[in-house]
Amino acid sequence: MRNLIKKITHPFLKFGLQLYYWKPRTYRYENIRIKIHPDVFPPHLTFSTRILLDFVDELYLDGKKFLELGCGSGIISLLASKKGAVVTASDINQTALDFLYINASANKLAVNAIYSDLFENLEKENFDYIVINPPYYPKNPKNIRQQAWFCGEGFEYFEKLFCELPHQLTNSTQCFMILSQDCDLEKIKAIALKNAVALDIVLEKKVRVETNFIFSVSSL
Repeated sequence: MRNLIKKITHPFLKFGLQLYYWKPRTYRYENIRIKIHPDVFPPHLTFSTRILLDFVDELYLDGKKFLELGCGSGIISLLASKKGAVVTASDINQTALDFLYINASANKLAVNAIYSDLFENLEKENFDYIVINPPYYPKNPKNIRQQAWFCGEGFEYFEKLFCELPHQLTNSTQCFMILSQDCDLEKIKAIALKNAVALDIVLEKKVRVETNFIFSVSSL
């Protein structure tokens, strides 16, 4: 029933969103307020960002090295910075990084924003925390905006992620990734297992009709 409702409402929702997000919009978490460019993933549209924000807000981050891989709006990076972390935020969307610096300045928070396709341009560093809110719909993205939603028809994003990730994990690294019931969890888990990566649920939360899962990600 959920899939049927989504199929019926999707064309109308898509048109409405195009009208709404034609200009920068504001998003707020606690006292962090940011502007989001139309070409950047808007956290208003899903429950996952808020769930991940609440999760990160409970972590002790003072003095910790924190990486948000694929930061999008960067609101999670800004929260980590507010909590005292030394923050690196990466993305392949330069507009997202430009707006992150603007938002960091407006909120008087420090973030090091780096243009990088996953770990490609990130120097090897022992991060204490790595947080990932990935694209997971199996479709080839047509533009930079769609890369925040689609992981490729062959799940290419996850193939590359789980190939690179074990080299970034140390015994002290805590890595967390959020996924929705809307994605193919079994396929993603299979790609992880193929690369000797374990996904273990640490939080399951249902909001309205959607369940999200936060996984702890570790090397086998």
